Amino acid sequence: MSKKARWIQHTHIFRKDEYECSACGYYADKPYVTCPNCGTPMKGSKYDPSWVDEMEMIDAIFDD
Repeated sequence: MSKKARWIQHTHIFRKDEYECSACGYYADKPYVTCPNCGTPMKGSKYDPSWVDEMEMIDAIFDD
């Protein structure tokens, strides 16, 4: 069982963070030690600044 994966943290502006398993793509509400879907042990996490894209859309809507 040498396979390891990481949680990819997706941060959002108006909703709570999501954590995606890099091995199977499962989304969890918190970073578990092992993925509840595929059982792969997690080595850590990576940050995905997806909130920047969300902020850009909001900024475009309210731009004067």
